[in-house]
Amino acid sequence: MEFIDLKAQYHALKEEIDAGISRVVEDAGFIMGKQVAEFEEKLAAYVGAKYAVGCSSGTDALQLIYMAHGIGSGDAVFCPDMTFVASVEPAYMLGAEPVFCDIDPDSYNICPDSLERQIKAVTAQGKLRPKAVVAVDFIGNPADYDRLREITDRYGLLLIEDAAQGMGASYHGRKCGALGDIGATSFFPSKPLGCYGDGGAVFTDSEEMNDLLKSLRVHGKGSSKYDNVRVGMNARLDTIQAAVMLPKLRRLDEEIARRQEIAGRYDEALKDKFVIPHICDGTVSSYAQYALLAGDRKRRDEVRAKLQEAGIPTIIYYPNPMHCMKVFAGCFTGEETFENTVSYADRTFSIPFSAYLTGEDQERIIDVLLSV
Repeated sequence: MEFIDLKAQYHALKEEIDAGISRVVEDAGFIMGKQVAEFEEKLAAYVGAKYAVGCSSGTDALQLIYMAHGIGSGDAVFCPDMTFVASVEPAYMLGAEPVFCDIDPDSYNICPDSLERQIKAVTAQGKLRPKAVVAVDFIGNPADYDRLREITDRYGLLLIEDAAQGMGASYHGRKCGALGDIGATSFFPSKPLGCYGDGGAVFTDSEEMNDLLKSLRVHGKGSSKYDNVRVGMNARLDTIQAAVMLPKLRRLDEEIARRQEIAGRYDEALKDKFVIPHICDGTVSSYAQYALLAGDRKRRDEVRAKLQEAGIPTIIYYPNPMHCMKVFAGCFTGEETFENTVSYADRTFSIPFSAYLTGEDQERIIDVLLSV
């Protein structure tokens, strides 16, 4: 059984995907070809942003944002303690320091109360400048942007949306990707909108920022790539990846609706035995993962072993809180104990999920889980 059935999605879209790839090969416009501009325009319209800047990965999308806003030495970047390292790794590389915040026990996103405590703690210490907040739409669940916006406005901080797992999700009628001051996403193959390699995008409503990002993604180009006006990156989106994602984007809302149906069946069957995903009022999750919580680490491991015996794959997203990672040893933690994050890491496991999960496979998974 596939954990995420990308093969089934390919077969459903095979004719369009193959034709798109063939056009790129025939045109030989492999780098920044016409399909990239077409994809950027349609993606921006889908998300509800004025501009989308395609790039080489979700990590590079975030690095472009950090570079474009001059984030570096002495700056504090606030981030949830439960996320993938790429949310703050580029800022750390540029000299900024990540400051982790506990997560909300229900949504698993950054906890606004913990964020405000950490902002005050950093300000009181006086060694770092509070600069930006990275809100991660964790496993496809939108963060609490109303509360986050109130906090970032009050303290004068940049609100960055890390929508790497959130394409297709929405918050009070607005699509993820365009909910912060600036947003980033990833097109890693397993994401709700994924390519056949690496890819990413940045979303902005500012024409000036759009121009700056397009310069930074091509070695800081000016009038051409040989007219370099600033230090930049090689962060271009390959044309073949744009061609792959154009038909996927057209199908995305249909797949998101299908994900709601599949998640609903899981919810109904498993709600009395595990902690099922909590979807906040007014939001739609993309269900990048369907994550359950067991009673404790021992129970979680027993359940995973039983599923493995039945040939059913599971994955832990993610096993380690950020503040526990060696790479961030010595970073400022304030007085936070990260109680919710530690509990989540000890108890979480994700089960097979995609818009193409068959009813037969889903029933098999449910039967094994209920038999444990």
